[in-house]
Amino acid sequence: MSELFRVARVEARLVPYRWAWAEEQAAAIAANWERRRAKTPAIFNGRVLMVADTRRAGEVLEAEFFRTDYANLLGWNDMGQPDPTVANGFAMGALRTADGAFILGRMGEHTANAGRLYFPCGTPDLSDVTDRGEVDLAGSLVREIEEETGLRSDELAIEPGWTIVRAEGLLAFMQVARLRMDAEAARVRVLAHLAADPKPELAGIQIVRSLRDLGDAPVPAVVPAFLRDAFRDG
Repeated sequence: MSELFRVARVEARLVPYRWAWAEEQAAAIAANWERRRAKTPAIFNGRVLMVADTRRAGEVLEAEFFRTDYANLLGWNDMGQPDPTVANGFAMGALRTADGAFILGRMGEHTANAGRLYFPCGTPDLSDVTDRGEVDLAGSLVREIEEETGLRSDELAIEPGWTIVRAEGLLAFMQVARLRMDAEAARVRVLAHLAADPKPELAGIQIVRSLRDLGDAPVPAVVPAFLRDAFRDG
């Protein structure tokens, strides 16, 4: 099951939080990390942010993030997300071209989500936290688009408001990023960026004009939920 709704503004902040599940499962998390690292040696156990709580007040969604190790997040996910009180929350930029298509990236083999189709996104970390303790989701969204695709911020028109999609332990804070170029021109631009990057995060891109274009590719549940709603609205 998925949940989708829209708000005008997201107010996200970092809060102190003791994740009891991760403490209790430390040994299992460590073993899971070693299995993951044996399969994907390039993964790095840095500090990341997860969501502890959200509250909706009218057109505003308040989100509380807490810091944890990436190994904890990955262990929680690989074990079937046994603690439902937290979520893997992140900003996601839905790239839409001038001819109405969406652009998704296929994750590279060296990543923890190899082969999966995603909109540009990334788990927030401490670099996304401002001096006032706010989590800059809007800044994270634009940065991830630039890093993954090479498309510059001045080439993007970010639509106001946020689409919030929750599904299978994921909490996506999404904004549509409009491009003035059509899908084929965007494909050429992104592929050129990937070819010039010695270690690109993406292995390729997928142009999506309908849900059928996803085919049988593995994809996080928040993506088809968003696309179904976007294509219905035109």
